[in-house]
Amino acid sequence: MKKTLAILFLVLLSWGAQANYILIPMDKSQKNHLKAYGITYWVLTKNLEADWLLNYRGGSFLFKYRQAFQNELIVRGVSYEVISDASAHQIRAEVSRVDRNMDAVKLDKPPKIAVYSPKFKQPWDDAVTLVLTYAEIPYDVVFDEEVLTNKLPKYDWLHLHHEDFTGQYGKVYRIFRHKPWYIKQKQKFEETAKKFGYKKVSQMKLAVVKKIREYCAGGGFLFAMCSAADTYDIALSAEGIDICESMYDGDPADPSAQRKLSYKNTFAFQNFQLSRNPFEYEYSNIDNQYFERGLNESNDFFTLFKFSAKWDPIPAMLTQNHTNVIKGFLGQTTAFKRRLVKPDVIIMGETKQAKEVRYIHGTYGKGTWTFYGGHDPEDYRHQTGEEPTDLNLHPTSPGYRLILNNILFPAARKKKQKT
Repeated sequence: MKKTLAILFLVLLSWGAQANYILIPMDKSQKNHLKAYGITYWVLTKNLEADWLLNYRGGSFLFKYRQAFQNELIVRGVSYEVISDASAHQIRAEVSRVDRNMDAVKLDKPPKIAVYSPKFKQPWDDAVTLVLTYAEIPYDVVFDEEVLTNKLPKYDWLHLHHEDFTGQYGKVYRIFRHKPWYIKQKQKFEETAKKFGYKKVSQMKLAVVKKIREYCAGGGFLFAMCSAADTYDIALSAEGIDICESMYDGDPADPSAQRKLSYKNTFAFQNFQLSRNPFEYEYSNIDNQYFERGLNESNDFFTLFKFSAKWDPIPAMLTQNHTNVIKGFLGQTTAFKRRLVKPDVIIMGETKQAKEVRYIHGTYGKGTWTFYGGHDPEDYRHQTGEEPTDLNLHPTSPGYRLILNNILFPAARKKKQKT
């Protein structure tokens, strides 16, 4: 009996010595894709590197074996495989082959994350804060005061909340102007504008937008969803132009505002037309509206582009998924008309039949930006005041995976360019 136990102990010891790596598969075998990102982020906080295996089993993660890591994977319900050093070497050899559209990207530093969101409660939730919380990835909340007092450079990644950077309070005046939350929001914005010496909220929001642009130019990673994406560009294009009617800023809008717009100032969009109706729940024609799209919940899907992992690693990272067809979802800004997207913008996801793009990327200075249309990837028609989505019901959501790709993207070590 003692001899048998001794042999078993030696076998287990030998197996443990060979079981040097943990592979987190991100294909359809994974039971919880979203928490897998959180585990990988957590591993980086332990001063350990991880490999992001682009296009290998859905964009899998590989890192050194530790008993504590395995325990955490079990606690969080993430599927994993314990593999030997030889197996890990074989995987790396496979993804590095020139005839395979795969690559291994080193992740070596957990990015410090900021979410631009008001401190006061609003009657809608934000997909990014929902998935960060679910994945157990830490973040700080910043808003206008933090941006205007130059706090952004301490962060690697910034998400723009469901926001209106034009100073029109979301253009929900017609429906919600008598609601306590709307009145409080307007009051808070006006107080902050006055505190920083601005006569109008629109002027303060423009200053915020320009600070965010400086952040990008200096190497920051910007991510925006829903109305934050198009109103960001609209605000940049309307610098020095009054596009707000009197119910928003106390005086009429400039009747010549449209022809004065400067599209050269924008990140993503050009040649768009403003919505001049202050009662319309729309900012411009950038957004492909419901009646224009010809789609409904049963047939609304968008397709991710396939990028070269070796030659286009950035869009390849941002599009890692276990499927290339993603369920569509609505928002104040649902999707972007393709004809209004600048030619140098990288289109990563589109719905061809609606002539729209859903997921786009570009560079500015030393940094990057990514815009993602829609409000909540797992709630097709999310209404104001509804309960937040319970991601325990959607642990393998491909739409939410796109958000988390952006979270880990800043952790990637830049490869030296071949000369």
